[in-house]
Amino acid sequence: MAYTVHQAKTQFSRLLKEAEAGKEVIVTRGKKPVARIVPIEPPPEEKLPFRLLGAYRGKISWTEDALAPLTDQELTEMGWGYMTEAPPLEKPKIEKPKTPSKKK
Repeated sequence: MAYTVHQAKTQFSRLLKEAEAGKEVIVTRGKKPVARIVPIEPPPEEKLPFRLLGAYRGKISWTEDALAPLTDQELTEMGWGYMTEAPPLEKPKIEKPKTPSKKK
């Protein structure tokens, strides 16, 4: 169907419904076609790769100290020695706010 710009502006919702129904809508300025309203094709569904649950069971292992903190020597060997040179953090002192004394 072809519509003028004025008709398209006043009946835009109806033109969208026509496009959703699969029809091609042409908008004209005078007798010259200037735009086409067509339905958008839905994007293709993404196909996820096949995953087998438990496929790595028994193939991965770790020791009990895997998550233990590293020693200074281990940090230095791994190139993180600069972390051992920093002074240890001190626990901040938290002072309680003074309550104003009431004068009688």
